[in-house]
Amino acid sequence: MGQAIVRFLVAVCVIILHGLVVRPAMAVERPQSNALDTKQTRSFFSSTPDELSLRPVQRQPPAMKVFQRGKPLGYVFSTFDVSGSLGFSGKPIDIHVGLTLDGHIAGAQMVRHQEPILVLGISPKALADFVAGFKGFDIRTRLIPGKPVAALPDAVSGASVSSGVIRDSIIRSARNVAIAHGLFAKTARAQKIDRTSYTPKDWTTLRNEGAIVRKKITMGEVNKAFDAPPGRKPERPFIDLYTSLLTPPSIGQNLLKRRQYNEAISRSGVGDNLLMIAANGFYSFRGRAWKKAGFFDRIEIIQGTKTIQLKKAGYQLISELQAAGAPEFREIALFSLPRDTGFDPTRKWQLRLLVARGESGAIQQIKTFLIEYQLPAKYIIKPQGEPDTNSLSEAPELWIEFWVTQKFKIAVLALMLMVLTIILFFQDARVSRKSRYLKVRGGFLIVTLLFLGFYASAQLSVLNVITFIHSLLGGFRWELFLLNPLVFVLWGFVAVALLFWGRGVYCGWLCPFGALQELLNMVARFFNIRQINVPWGLHERLWPLKYILFLAILAVSLNWMGKAYLLAEAEPFKTVIILKFMREWPFVLYAVALLVAGLFIERFYCRYLCPLGAALAIPARLRMFEWLKRRRQCGRECRICASRCTVQAIHPMGNINPNECIYCLRCQMNYYDATTCRALKDRARRRSARSTTLPPAPLTKGPPDAP
Repeated sequence: MGQAIVRFLVAVCVIILHGLVVRPAMAVERPQSNALDTKQTRSFFSSTPDELSLRPVQRQPPAMKVFQRGKPLGYVFSTFDVSGSLGFSGKPIDIHVGLTLDGHIAGAQMVRHQEPILVLGISPKALADFVAGFKGFDIRTRLIPGKPVAALPDAVSGASVSSGVIRDSIIRSARNVAIAHGLFAKTARAQKIDRTSYTPKDWTTLRNEGAIVRKKITMGEVNKAFDAPPGRKPERPFIDLYTSLLTPPSIGQNLLKRRQYNEAISRSGVGDNLLMIAANGFYSFRGRAWKKAGFFDRIEIIQGTKTIQLKKAGYQLISELQAAGAPEFREIALFSLPRDTGFDPTRKWQLRLLVARGESGAIQQIKTFLIEYQLPAKYIIKPQGEPDTNSLSEAPELWIEFWVTQKFKIAVLALMLMVLTIILFFQDARVSRKSRYLKVRGGFLIVTLLFLGFYASAQLSVLNVITFIHSLLGGFRWELFLLNPLVFVLWGFVAVALLFWGRGVYCGWLCPFGALQELLNMVARFFNIRQINVPWGLHERLWPLKYILFLAILAVSLNWMGKAYLLAEAEPFKTVIILKFMREWPFVLYAVALLVAGLFIERFYCRYLCPLGAALAIPARLRMFEWLKRRRQCGRECRICASRCTVQAIHPMGNINPNECIYCLRCQMNYYDATTCRALKDRARRRSARSTTLPPAPLTKGPPDAP
């Protein structure tokens, strides 16, 4: 009966998803935000906003210029208009921001968002205070992943990912506006390079326009420079050297592709530049001395009277270039040219290659070879209106920052998953002894609750599933899922576990709220709190509740995401794990009621109400292996495993329902326990009976006694 209902619900889900897939892909929703020209927006610049006026500007990205009695004060803009800012939920975030002419945030106001933790869970005042806290921040400040910036406001407690998304939207959009509208002017003759536009180009196009330059040096040329004989093969290449300035996206993004380019730019500061050097041939432009010296002794940049050393701190080795038609190279390196070196990317510069020759330990001769570079004019923006000088680089990719700052948590989670994988692959050895199983099981649940739950707040939710489905329909973006590294790693592991063991691996071992329920029930049993055994007929009719709830949340989310968030509050995860009961009393009361119910009915919530468990159970039907062992007596002669199952997932006839099983391995412990399993006890009894009915062995005559 129960499995028939589940099959029906799965069919309904497939039909709904089929209808979603064949409908046109949903475009990113355009926020219906308030107009920029409001008293609140103008108050960013003055306590008397009525004195200010806003005028739209014609350049892109869109913004409005703020004037006071004809004098320009700065700009106001919408983050969604400027950078298409999206939240962790995949829905738009729209923030109105004011930017002064000297590059400071004049003020910020949240206009619209659909972040689940912020819609229900975080007070509007806490969110408003966080956004307003960006006032006065200098957007030229270099942001280094893993290093806090004192000038930035602290993240909203319990919403670190959403706080990071908001921060990134404000800073990235402000920098784009500053670049496009020419802030930080110095001289009327200053030029800047194009750091924003992108045009797809292949290797040949970049070479022909001069964005990549080449110098081939033969063995004969090197020998001639050292006044040595030309050698046997003077035409053999000594080094075939290429170099390019990658700062303009139309160069860098084509050579490295977008993700690698963004990673390289994110490691640079405001106004820094990115240089590529690649080579084939006998000679290495890198050498080995840089590993100890901290700088490269074979290459340097010459511009006018300045000599710029290339340092280890700004160096990155890459394996290949991604532009179509790019040749293979023996070595390719990226170098960051910091702004404080005085390097001007709009002016001509030279890459100097140094070649030393002489006996080891003696005075060596050094010869230099130069390769000249001038950035093509198409990548240089001439000054218009207000003079420009120093451009602003993009803000670091936000997901990189989260992965760097949470590397300890990621490492611990990876260790947990490794241990769990060993437990699952060698489950027979782990459950063959009852005491060992109980220690391993209890210890792992405690780590899951304390570390994964209360410390790391890595609790998966049905909203993650909904967000994933919506992203497939409206344009998948890896960046959104990479924003929370622990959740990303967990989902990756769960996806693999679904194929091997089913949905129970997460629900039974890695769900912090599930661990809390089971641990509390252990305490209840220790104090002899009476357990309620739900009749099987009622139990299997309550199973479908969670599937109905999941489908309801999915259906509602198609048109009313806000209502879907409210419906998803059926999950107590946010209240208990994320916010640690620091919420309005109705949510706390609901969560406490579920935990109290779990004292009497083990994992009450997991059994009947968890929409995430239902969402995982549907694809888990595709699992490839059956690891749980059963005997022919199970369900016929013995129902001990069924009566002791953590979530009552074993049918009275003995078969295990994989949709409900949380893979706790308790039935496998019973399977090997000779004091519990009836089949093992019967086998031992038969052996004992046979041993008592056998005739005694005849006595054999021993050797005669010694005299």
